[in-house]
Amino acid sequence: MAAVPFSAPVDPSPDVLLGQVEAFLTALAAELEPAPPGPPGRGRPRILPALALWGGLLVCVLRGWTSQKALWRLLAGTGLWHFTPVPVSDEAVYRRLAAADPSPVAALFADLTAVLLARTPPDPTLAPFAAEVVAVDETTLDPIARRLPDLRGVPPRDARLLPGKLAGVFDVRRQLWRRVEHVAAPRQNEKVAARGLVADLPPGSLILADLGYFAFPWFDELTDAGQWWVSRLRAGTSTAVLHVLYADGDTQDAVVWLGAHRADRAKHAVRRIQFRQGGVLRRYVTNVLDPAALPLGEVARLYARRWDIEMAVDTAKSKLDLHLLWSAKDAVLLHQVWAVLVIAQVLQALRGRVADLAAVDVFDVSLPLLVRYLPMYAAAGHADPVAAFAADGVRLGFVRPSRRIRPDLPVVAPDRLHPPPVDLVLVRTPRYGERRCAPASPVPEI
Repeated sequence: MAAVPFSAPVDPSPDVLLGQVEAFLTALAAELEPAPPGPPGRGRPRILPALALWGGLLVCVLRGWTSQKALWRLLAGTGLWHFTPVPVSDEAVYRRLAAADPSPVAALFADLTAVLLARTPPDPTLAPFAAEVVAVDETTLDPIARRLPDLRGVPPRDARLLPGKLAGVFDVRRQLWRRVEHVAAPRQNEKVAARGLVADLPPGSLILADLGYFAFPWFDELTDAGQWWVSRLRAGTSTAVLHVLYADGDTQDAVVWLGAHRADRAKHAVRRIQFRQGGVLRRYVTNVLDPAALPLGEVARLYARRWDIEMAVDTAKSKLDLHLLWSAKDAVLLHQVWAVLVIAQVLQALRGRVADLAAVDVFDVSLPLLVRYLPMYAAAGHADPVAAFAADGVRLGFVRPSRRIRPDLPVVAPDRLHPPPVDLVLVRTPRYGERRCAPASPVPEI
């Protein structure tokens, strides 16, 4: 894909508010323009170019506008980029969005993701033994407001108010989305989409997942596929100890079987790690059996990074207003969803570049302030607004020490570990108990 790099100086036209960012989006959106149509059919020919429609959609999200009428005002009032104002009604723009296939915008997100992942260096200090480090999760989209004309007669909590959810894989080392899928069924169990989400990860990747993904079959499939994983231990899960690597009071590190009974037992042995913190007993499981590769305290530290994906979801929902859905129509809704994800991905990448320029941790860069003030730097005519923003970062408080909690975790000296015997059996015949495929209650929002 030929795209304008963020650091390349550009000379945007005067009506472009956000300088380099919009120029970057112009190059990306241009690839959505379909092939020239065949002979014109019946009816009035279209006067709104596809590039203006999709580009305007991205700019509306970038500028914080929260309705399809804002898109119409942009296209029909001031014009976009090199396009002159288009004489169309707001209803015509809405019908065009409702009739257009949202898959090109989804493909734009996938192409943008590939570009940014290739350009962004990973944090080499995070689980260096793993090929990649990712978190997986799902978030339910907010219910659609019943004030929309199509839904005024729908009762509260009706399934028609639930527009589905997003299932995603977040690259923890690069702080970028790797993959996002829209799941139409809002109450579908997380584990249904899980296999497809991680299918294209390179072998040796480390997957961080919450208790919604806790399942013996999935853990065994990941291990058989050569993937690493870390999870909390679900309460009530029986275990059988095979070998104790370390024990000191409540702090323990042991190789165990998941499932101590014949009716429900996992195939592969795992490590069970536990320690007490603030009066709470923390318990984790992982298939990384070597404590030298993944020490006891690092298991908990890595699992805490699962929250990175929830922070990325919060960016889309609260910073880019994905909780304010424009429509009850699937096509319009999906156009908005994918446009928000495109802008969220760009902002994540810009935040990483600011952190690199300021030589700080990415979490020391305030994302809300980046969203609010970077457009002002672009509008001020800086050749590189990102560099100017980073240069003023400490002075103006854009860059400040992160308030992320850094827990005090136990450290076990290597000479206090008891290696397992070389002939310890680590694989057995599994038996998976019957479990329902869908939760009994609606999936909670992140």
